[in-house]
Amino acid sequence: MYGYVKYKKKEWKQKMKTKNLWASKLGFIMATAGAAIGLGNLWKFPYLMGRNGGFPFLIAYLFFIVVLGLPVMITEMSLGRKTRHDPVQAYRDIDPHAGIVGVFGVMAAFIILSYYSVIGGWIIKYIVSYGTVMEAPADFDGFISSTEPLVWHLVFIAITTAVCYFGISGIEKASKVMMPLLFALLLVIIGRSVTLPGAGKGLSFMFTPDFSAFSLNSVSSALGQVFYSLSLCMGITITYGSYLSEKENIPKSCVSVAGLDTLIAVLAGIAIFPAVFAFNLEPGQGPGLIFGTLPKVFSAIAGGGVFACLFFALVFFAAVTSAIALLEVPVSFAIDTLRWTRKKATVIIGTAVFITGIPSALSFGALSQVQILNYSVFDFVGMVTDNLLLPLGGLAMCYYVGWKWHPEYLVDEIERDGIPFKVKKLWVICIRYLTPILVGIVTLTGFYSIYQVVF
Repeated sequence: MYGYVKYKKKEWKQKMKTKNLWASKLGFIMATAGAAIGLGNLWKFPYLMGRNGGFPFLIAYLFFIVVLGLPVMITEMSLGRKTRHDPVQAYRDIDPHAGIVGVFGVMAAFIILSYYSVIGGWIIKYIVSYGTVMEAPADFDGFISSTEPLVWHLVFIAITTAVCYFGISGIEKASKVMMPLLFALLLVIIGRSVTLPGAGKGLSFMFTPDFSAFSLNSVSSALGQVFYSLSLCMGITITYGSYLSEKENIPKSCVSVAGLDTLIAVLAGIAIFPAVFAFNLEPGQGPGLIFGTLPKVFSAIAGGGVFACLFFALVFFAAVTSAIALLEVPVSFAIDTLRWTRKKATVIIGTAVFITGIPSALSFGALSQVQILNYSVFDFVGMVTDNLLLPLGGLAMCYYVGWKWHPEYLVDEIERDGIPFKVKKLWVICIRYLTPILVGIVTLTGFYSIYQVVF
């Protein structure tokens, strides 16, 4: 198999001439960080941190970033750069039968985007509402139970498709604008949130060590959050890595992305939870926290309409940069494997994502009575990706890269142009032994969650 890879290397220089690359390291970091930073960072991470012991949960999360997140990111990024292919073709370069791993990633990205776009549409609705009448829609439950979310779902996927239509230059330019704006808006919201009376309770909720609340479930939650927060095994990192210059330091780039992802998650908690506790509201909500509870906070403070508009702009930037990355995965597959042009691939796949997302958009209204294994349509789609496609793809990746192939071949790619990879032995141990165990735990936890819902 190594001979096959060496043969492919003869075409490497030609690939470099024909493959579009990131114009700058900053653009690549911003785009990759934008792919990782999404709605989960803005709500789920800080809530999990507060519910599972505060600071001890953060330490566990950082530990799993090192032993799970970074090894998998490094693997996917180096595989993408080495092969210059989409996820399916990249794995086929390892083994003719390994393409199934890439298929898992492409399917996961497509399906996730179909319901993620629905939430993105809700965000746009709120931005428009605050931008015109300076207040939230009167009834969130009434809004999502109508057919109006279909319109905003279409608007969101149209924006995402338009960016991808112009290739990685469009993705890079959008990310270089949106990510700094996201950070700046986050700091503005933090400044207002922490100055509210009683805001200290929200900070205590996140940062006060509470070992009585830290358990094996907390460890499992931290492990799962790393897996999903960094967009592992969705094909995103392989796809973005295929556009990466051979001069870039892959391990350092992965550390930068993981660091930005964690920083934004912690800052999001500092922005949101002081306000929630200042008004004695319930922090343990999902979409209802952002779309139902926080608008009440904004309506009760001076200049609340302005801050609300800024907040939902922040959430939009986080959502759309992730959506762009998700769409780029199947688009890259269509370009490399199906030989479609980028324009054709982007338009067709963007349209298909919109159509696939229609049942999710209607699952709180016209399809609210439809249940699949005791899940709503919206929740079922998320369950399939989170509990099945992603972890199974992760296990398959560890098998093919760590055992069927040889991870040392990727070490050569990482150390291209004399770039040192000082922890390569530890990385190999992680990919062959530690990472499969941790991904297996995520998989078993996911199946147990399904069992609880169904039975």
